[in-house]
Amino acid sequence: LMSLALIYMLFRPQPTRHTEEEPALDRDTLVKIGICVALLLVFAATFEPLGFILSSMLIGIPMARLYGGRWLPGAVIITLISVGLYLLFDKAMDVPLPLGLLNVLEN
Repeated sequence: LMSLALIYMLFRPQPTRHTEEEPALDRDTLVKIGICVALLLVFAATFEPLGFILSSMLIGIPMARLYGGRWLPGAVIITLISVGLYLLFDKAMDVPLPLGLLNVLEN
């Protein structure tokens, strides 16, 4: 499907034209990029010891706040997404993900 989409994009009649100028990389944008990189490094470091669910929540909630999300809806949605993705990968697709501190929940 990706190959077909790439071939279509290569030969489509009118290529996409961007009329808006790219925003400048100001200090606020660079700080957000730096915080995102730092959060991803923390995610990589905590993935095994804390497990997928807790490390995803630990990183997802500050990431949502960084981009303007509110605390409570962000925490609820990130928690549901973390648990849902764990169940999807571990149970439905049989891709084992670490539970870390939540290992007691496993039967």
